[in-house]
Amino acid sequence: MALIDETPIDPQEGWVADHVRLYAESGGTEGHHWQPGVPTLLLTTRGKKSGTARRTALIYGRDGDDYVVMASYAGAPAHPDWYVNLVADPEVVIQVGEEVMPATARTVGPADRDRLWSVMTRIWPDYDEYATKTSREIPLVAISPVG
Repeated sequence: MALIDETPIDPQEGWVADHVRLYAESGGTEGHHWQPGVPTLLLTTRGKKSGTARRTALIYGRDGDDYVVMASYAGAPAHPDWYVNLVADPEVVIQVGEEVMPATARTVGPADRDRLWSVMTRIWPDYDEYATKTSREIPLVAISPVG
């Protein structure tokens, strides 16, 4: 079954769960802007171990036709599960507002990293603080809609 046809598992508790539920249940008419000036998308990945579709909400920026997200996990020592999942299987689904689309994700390389880091910190300045909390390099991910 194609990921876009699957019903994903959403977070079950906390503010992210509330945000994903509002976004999904409204068909994207609510929740696209988490806070003024802070756009969010829903990202669905396939679980690396389980093979199950899993969905989360992420702040995004734009780079041409690509959507850019940051695997900050608020500066936690390990990468978030969604990032581990898309590294294993880069075929994802995103919902941006009311539009749901298949996409391919890739980790941003060194040539674009500084430029895209600046794009993302203009949207959410706390990313700079998150980077000081962890020894890992926080990945930036470019998501390219398919078709």
